[in-house]
Amino acid sequence: ARRVVAIERDRRCIAALEEIAAAYPGRLEIIEGDALATDMKPLVKAPARIVANLPYNIATPLLVGWLQTEPWPPWYDSLTLMFQREVAERIVAQPGGKAYGRLAVLAQWRSEPRILFDIDRRAFTPPPAVTSSLVELVPRATPLAEADPRLLERVVAAAFGQRRKMLRASLKSLGQDPLPLLEAAGIEPTRRAEELSVEAFCALARAFAASR
Repeated sequence: ARRVVAIERDRRCIAALEEIAAAYPGRLEIIEGDALATDMKPLVKAPARIVANLPYNIATPLLVGWLQTEPWPPWYDSLTLMFQREVAERIVAQPGGKAYGRLAVLAQWRSEPRILFDIDRRAFTPPPAVTSSLVELVPRATPLAEADPRLLERVVAAAFGQRRKMLRASLKSLGQDPLPLLEAAGIEPTRRAEELSVEAFCALARAFAASR
């Protein structure tokens, strides 16, 4: 890359980054800070690529934030991120399986995710107790279906919050009678969240938006 901006809060890693920056003058900018609290868009010129070895405790909120970027298509060309293998499988999961949930819907709605490869735990010091996977997410030029990102997330969170319940029960947490929403979206009330496609969730989010 011609220019790299590194956001890091661990002083031990910053020292190593400073050595690299000294070897490649003008090509590596180091920002000491919290990635969750950093507005990254002004730091780079589009198109950019986000590559990150994320702390597992903030990986999901960071990913969701990047997927909710407005306007869409976003300022970045791709996301290449490391997750626990279990989380990576949830991102690429298809309807009908236990791994399919909120992350799969939000990720696949606006991007095309794929698992590139696993990383052996012995590659880390100290070795973690879990296997890691590298995931690439390429933004779609147009989302799979029209929906407001915030409302889609609310609908998906409600549906999967009680995933074993029928939608007529799980969607009550939205604060209104779910039956008219399901009827407007063309979804049977007896279905469960894990059975719905991304497009069906978008239809539900549009019905929710129209009812507000």
